[in-house]
Amino acid sequence: MINADIQTVMPELVLAVFAMLALLGAVYTGKDKVARLLVWATAAVMLALALWIGTNDAGANSAFAGSFTDDAFSRFAKVAILISGAAVMLAGRATMERRGLLRFEYPVLIALASVGMMVMVSAGDLMVLYMGLELQSLSLYVIAALNRDSTKSSEAGLKYFVLGALSSGLLLYGASLSYGYAGTTLFSGIITSVNDGHVGMGLLIGLAFVVAGLAFKVSAVPFHMWTPDVYEGSPTPITAFFATAPKLAAMGLLARVLFDAFGGAIADWQQILGLLAVLSMFLGAVAAIGQKNIKRLMAYSSIAHMGFALLGLAAGTVFGVQSMLVYMAIYLTMNVGTFAFIMSMERDGKPITDISSLNLYARTEPLKALAMLVLLFSLAGVPPMVGFFGKFYVLKAAVEAGLTWLAVAGVIASVIGAFYYLRIVYFMYFGEENDGVETNMSPAAWVALVGSAAIMILGVVNLLGIEGAAATAAAALVN
Repeated sequence: MINADIQTVMPELVLAVFAMLALLGAVYTGKDKVARLLVWATAAVMLALALWIGTNDAGANSAFAGSFTDDAFSRFAKVAILISGAAVMLAGRATMERRGLLRFEYPVLIALASVGMMVMVSAGDLMVLYMGLELQSLSLYVIAALNRDSTKSSEAGLKYFVLGALSSGLLLYGASLSYGYAGTTLFSGIITSVNDGHVGMGLLIGLAFVVAGLAFKVSAVPFHMWTPDVYEGSPTPITAFFATAPKLAAMGLLARVLFDAFGGAIADWQQILGLLAVLSMFLGAVAAIGQKNIKRLMAYSSIAHMGFALLGLAAGTVFGVQSMLVYMAIYLTMNVGTFAFIMSMERDGKPITDISSLNLYARTEPLKALAMLVLLFSLAGVPPMVGFFGKFYVLKAAVEAGLTWLAVAGVIASVIGAFYYLRIVYFMYFGEENDGVETNMSPAAWVALVGSAAIMILGVVNLLGIEGAAATAAAALVN
């Protein structure tokens, strides 16, 4: 039995052991001198694991008495988490090096955070859920404050830690209530305590607190307050990581909890998700309009996008989960490319984040400007970019589930949000001449920018196979 359990959790074990060996090796050798090598090695291991998991078609397996689940849903999420984490790390390596921030702890903490995220999307028990969530969170708290010489970075790390501790408290309180009323921490046990499609009052309150705790992690309104400050204060390559893999991990964990533990009470949690989705879409769309700092703008953009992802999840159907997974895969790709550009923005060797510095940027860097135009159009949901199909999927899922009012609200929020994306395009092509901005890109960052832009165009054909994989993953979760 233990051999089968270890085999099921082998990818997580491999990455965890690698992270610990890398930490020990760096400490006892050259420390920061081996940081560049560690970045490449960590990225290689993560990509190799993504390939291993992606080609594994072993069906659904569970380990440790059902507390850990390995199925198509978790494998889809793990592949996306590992690929996006490796891509962001490679794209940001040169920037971290130029800023003097490339320390050996950076790739090790990214690896440990990825282990936590992989555990999160496979959780089948409230204890395993919390263990994975805290491993991810504790690593990210340290990464946020990696620039010890920056007051903003230290402030970002502290805010993230304090509010993250609050969200963990809410989550634990909800978990304890769920355990108290269900008599078990296993998701499979909790779902059997749901009677006639509705949960008891105590279990419903527990569900509400668990959803609130996880809403912090996806930065859904009204639990979004940490996002703009942490995005702005953290070094840009680290902000890029915050905006990608952890979002998918938290969204995957939320889906896992709702369907595996509370799948018999969709009508109860559908209202909660619907409210979170509407608030997130509109606040993200409206609040970003007045932003001049592109990192804060992207923070509010991420809040709005998480609202759209929640829109698909709120449908409570197989197609709703599929649409959420498709949306998140597209969102990750767009953000990897967008942040590859943002992290390269500088003037006289210093980072620049003011969007007005992009005035007439297309004159000096036409290819990079074109790639950014494609990505921004896709973020706005302008057809025929792939981003449009991501929004179309979640809106269709909402309509098919009878949540037409949510779909209408999503369309209105999308139209409002298009303004601030198109404003950046206007600056790049038609703005007023000023000091300008330099974009000193490494080859990896250039590939991330141009490659993600190409995917936004070429993916129109068949979404590069993501649609079928997402359908298989959704069917494995909603059964």
